Amino acid sequence: MNAAEQWTPDMLQSAADRAIHLEQRRAQLLPIVDDLRRLAREMEAEVREFDSIEGDLPGQARIRAWHVARPLFKAADDVERSLVDLISFNARFQRSYEDLPVKREQKRERKAVAKGKPQAIESPSTGEAPSPPQKKSPFGDVFDGLRRGA
Repeated sequence: MNAAEQWTPDMLQSAADRAIHLEQRRAQLLPIVDDLRRLAREMEAEVREFDSIEGDLPGQARIRAWHVARPLFKAADDVERSLVDLISFNARFQRSYEDLPVKREQKRERKAVAKGKPQAIESPSTGEAPSPPQKKSPFGDVFDGLRRGA
């Protein structure tokens, strides 16, 4: 992907593309984190060297230096945390949209085996699955859960 193109949601739907996206963002953000931390350390060292201002209490100059440099350290932490959030996004997407349908299908199969119902098997001659049995209720399967519990 060249620099003029932007990532779109449909591009992030495959695991390979999400991995590429993450690596690109990591390559962009880690130098920013390093630069912000370097700048924060240098700024903190610089303002610590300032003389006390008339009327300061003991230690107040050091606290002021920490107070001034703290947002730079926080900015570096926030940018670094955004990488963790991107990793979290990748894991959640995979769990919710790639793994969940497979997991639910396996659960349905286990339940069908436990109940003794045969699984839908494709007939080799036609290649079509057998049709499901007709419902007895004129309301469809809306009330099936109620009948089972009664």
